[in-house]
Amino acid sequence: MSLGTVERDVQARTTSRRWRLRPRTPGLAVVAGYLALATWLTSRQWGRPDRLFHQAGDQILFEWMLAHAARAVAGLDDPLWSDALNAPGGVNLMANTSVLGLGVPLAPVTLLFGSQAAFAVAVVGCLAGTATAWYVLLRRRLVESRLAAALGGLVCGFAPGMVAQAGSHLHMAAQFLVPVILALVFAPDPADATAAPAGTGPRVWRPGVLLGLVVTYQAFLGEEVLLLVALAAGVLVIGYALTDRAAARRLAPVTAGRIAVGAVVAATLLAYPLWFQFFGPGHYRGMPFHAYGFQLDAASFTATARQTVLGDHRLPALLAPNATEENSFFGPGLLVLALVVTVWLWRRPLVRALAACGVVFALLSLGPRVRLDGSSTELPGPYLLIAELPLLDHVVPARFALVCVPVLGILLALSVDRVQRQPATADAGPDAVPMRLLWAGAVAAALLPLAPTPIRAVPNWPVPAFVAEGTWRAYVPAGRTVVPVPPVTNAGQSPAMLWSARTGLAFTAPGGFFIGPRSPDDPAARWGAPDRPTSLLLRRVADTGEVPPISETDRQQAVADLRHWRAAVVVQGGLHHGDPVRRTVEALLGPAREIGGALVWDVRPLVD
Repeated sequence: MSLGTVERDVQARTTSRRWRLRPRTPGLAVVAGYLALATWLTSRQWGRPDRLFHQAGDQILFEWMLAHAARAVAGLDDPLWSDALNAPGGVNLMANTSVLGLGVPLAPVTLLFGSQAAFAVAVVGCLAGTATAWYVLLRRRLVESRLAAALGGLVCGFAPGMVAQAGSHLHMAAQFLVPVILALVFAPDPADATAAPAGTGPRVWRPGVLLGLVVTYQAFLGEEVLLLVALAAGVLVIGYALTDRAAARRLAPVTAGRIAVGAVVAATLLAYPLWFQFFGPGHYRGMPFHAYGFQLDAASFTATARQTVLGDHRLPALLAPNATEENSFFGPGLLVLALVVTVWLWRRPLVRALAACGVVFALLSLGPRVRLDGSSTELPGPYLLIAELPLLDHVVPARFALVCVPVLGILLALSVDRVQRQPATADAGPDAVPMRLLWAGAVAAALLPLAPTPIRAVPNWPVPAFVAEGTWRAYVPAGRTVVPVPPVTNAGQSPAMLWSARTGLAFTAPGGFFIGPRSPDDPAARWGAPDRPTSLLLRRVADTGEVPPISETDRQQAVADLRHWRAAVVVQGGLHHGDPVRRTVEALLGPAREIGGALVWDVRPLVD
């Protein structure tokens, strides 16, 4: 299979152009445009420590992961494990979305400017980096027109699904290595004028080793994206082989050889991290939620996402599981355009393979039972065929639609390139220039409604000065913990993680937002640490604002839980139901002291 076969006429005319020195200014301008757009999309958080992107709990999680990576770099801590959370148990970070591939290179930013700045930089890098990587691949392999490559990269990096994921899920937005993986897997066709010299050695070993290294790095960015790439590549191979069997036979030995070499390299490098993930301390089995429940509505493909110029908040809430998973909201214009392009360029094998890949993954995103306009139907979805397969049972169905993003971006680039290469002289006939204008209007009509808007931010309570300024150190001896109120131990917004991230993991705390085992003897997955009675009690008060009667048994249980957490101080910052929580904690532990903008209970006399 080749990403270049369908453009042989373009490749033949551009062979000499590819290898000679070319002006770089236009390409740099495209990349600068991507960076400017990504920076603008994150503008509602720059310099605003009191704001978080809309899925606040997810941002807190990734801020903490970035802070941990920086600490691992600066202090040579274990990058795969941390006991700064979930005291006294600790957290297996390899079994969670630790994004070390982002956190390690961003360590200087985190150490100098803090976790929030590092998170914003990571979002910018994921969006602009993904767009740039696709731009480069399109420009080098598939299209001659720089405009076509730039528009294709724009769609691949800034589609509604990418913007929605970037504000919350760094591991899903970090797709800048996906085009690199595809370029290393799929070699140019020897039948092309631009192919490498005969002989498979140089065309297998070096790309294969590079493939293994890139796959290893992608595993530390996001394993789920790596799995989606592998599945999409497999569908492309099958689709391409069915449409161009001669090219498939020519390329099969090289492609298989590269994959084999890459697999050996990646397996060697990832052997210990994967062992630690699946068998190390704090490992778990399964998932703490039913992945199949996160499916997309069939009507979402023609709808408009929230984070666009025409978006609203009512309809997307009915068609996607949450604001982060609006992966399929392409609008009618882009889908109609893709259909026209597919029919127009149907004779090209790559177009047929891309169309098949897009349809397959769009159908998989609909989950086990198809939903339409917010209502369930009895129509089974193809997802049922793979729902119980190992690894695939962990993939959220809604994220299969992310594969459709580059499919649409590549189809758009191919069409624009084809139109750009139409002669525009008088000898070409009277229809040449109108064709360009017509296609430009069609592309504008398809893309303008999808223009993204700055990622929505929500207010957040700042880290209290008692924690931020280090006043807590006078109360917490070595080996003891700070217990934020409420001590969240499940899937919720965790003050412990936010305070820990913003202070560079300066203290140890119980709870947190992560996936771990139910108990040391039960590896079944759950959100956070096993619940303690006191944490459940305070969580209910924080959620409802209702103060329950407190008995002597509750007080004794609170002391037992504080001993389990090795607590030195209990700290309450800003909360929506702050006064009911304060009254509940005082009923358990006695009066609080207000220190540095926080309510503080020194519990050492109770637990020592």
